[in-house]
Amino acid sequence: MTAPLISVLLPVYNAEPYVGAAIQSILRQDYGRLEVIAIDDGSTDRSLEILER
Repeated sequence: MTAPLISVLLPVYNAEPYVGAAIQSILRQDYGRLEVIAIDDGSTDRSLEILER
């Protein structure tokens, strides 16, 4: 039986200093079947650029 897929929602608004660390923290989890859904709410900083990388 395949483990269930866990979705993690990450709302983002002008989070440039934190968004990279937040993504890394999510991806470091022991559970392997994760998807990250990041929702940028019109940030005016480089948050979207960081998420796209």
